[in-house]
Amino acid sequence: MVSLLEIRDLRVVYPNGHEALRSVSMKAEPGEIVAIVGRSGAGKSTLLRCINGLQRTASGSIILDGQEITSMDESQLRVARRKIGFVWQEYNLVDRLPVITNVLTGRLGYNDGLTGLLGYFNTKHREIAVRNLSRVSLLHRANQRADRLSGGEKQRAAIARAITQQPTIVLADEPVSSLDPELSRQVIHDLSTVARADGVLTLISIHQVNLAKSFVDRIVGIADGTVVFDGPPSRLDDEAMNLIYRSGHPAVVADCVEPLALAAV
Repeated sequence: MVSLLEIRDLRVVYPNGHEALRSVSMKAEPGEIVAIVGRSGAGKSTLLRCINGLQRTASGSIILDGQEITSMDESQLRVARRKIGFVWQEYNLVDRLPVITNVLTGRLGYNDGLTGLLGYFNTKHREIAVRNLSRVSLLHRANQRADRLSGGEKQRAAIARAITQQPTIVLADEPVSSLDPELSRQVIHDLSTVARADGVLTLISIHQVNLAKSFVDRIVGIADGTVVFDGPPSRLDDEAMNLIYRSGHPAVVADCVEPLALAAV
């Protein structure tokens, strides 16, 4: 069976010479919820940005839904990104605009010419946005300015925007890093629930390993720029945690995993 996402020997080197990804290979299927874990600086965010075409690669390939992302020019990437939803760490909402308008921006890739420039959205677009706001329990906030939302509500609005693209894949880059534990759990619950319902492949870069284990189907651990663990949460034992976080100093690792997992460090 052909995978929806296939990454082969991906390598990224920054202009300063830092090798952010050394050799990353993985496959993923439609509907999977995958957590990408690793210490700070392991390359989790870089990997997601490569899949979205925001970070150019030194070598290797990314094939998404039969298309080679790494060989696309900017024009081709703009078209491809219609089907790549992205949930940012810092929300990326326009504070002065209503929540519904922020969510509707997920449809901009489907608007052509003048309608896209003017931000006009037809009834179909609005129905999709309203439905997705309802799915993350934010419909009652639809006409409020985005800057009146709490942090958890902003991230749920960002999830609604990503799903409103009707994407093939959703990439979430540390979506709960600035939220407290209760809100973090609600956000990951909402993200995984709507993604599963729509059969959307979802990759979540996340530090909270125990939280991820409660919601994802699979965990990919990155260390030193390469994949060192790939399997279901049930296999993420002390030995695997040591492998993923072996390069981290105790203070850094303490920020990444919960106390139960620290016994292995």
